[in-house]
Amino acid sequence: MTLPQVCVSYLLRQTGDGRTQVLLGRKKKGLGLGNFVGLGGKLEPGETPVDAAVREIHEESGLTVRASDLVPMGRLSYWFPHRLAWSQESSVFVCSTWSGTPTESDELNPEWFDLDAIPLAEMWDDAKHWLPGVLAGIPIVADFTFGADLATVVEHSAQVDQPGRECQDHTGPNRGSRNTSESPALVVDHNGS
Repeated sequence: MTLPQVCVSYLLRQTGDGRTQVLLGRKKKGLGLGNFVGLGGKLEPGETPVDAAVREIHEESGLTVRASDLVPMGRLSYWFPHRLAWSQESSVFVCSTWSGTPTESDELNPEWFDLDAIPLAEMWDDAKHWLPGVLAGIPIVADFTFGADLATVVEHSAQVDQPGRECQDHTGPNRGSRNTSESPALVVDHNGS
């Protein structure tokens, strides 16, 4: 089954007192309403994940990033057996260079969070399994299956994207864990746009 393609990006900044912060947005409409998410969404016809990330960051926050400043961190596959239309594959990026000031959009309200205070309880359930590692620089390839409530991860498998390293995380039956030496270094977040 070929999954619809989405992208998600996490912008990082250093504060004057040396703290690292990540830009998240409270979802104002659509899939994931009320959750904090990274910036991103669906790829348009003919777009690459990088092109889509540049466009989505600007549309959702008013910030401008260059494609060359986006660092690919992995690929995430999201499976919703109880609502197949929600299943998707997401490319994840991290970026620390941009121009502009984050502004609220129709889609979300951007907010900075210290890395040790990420509101994981107010994000999609999968984020707790991989987002802290990605923000610490650890690429990942992962699969997540959500339960009948469409909110809880009931099964997941993840591998760091470096040959020869152990799986970073594994819970439940193995759901298509990939040989990382064959997978591109690309991470994905369930953004839900």
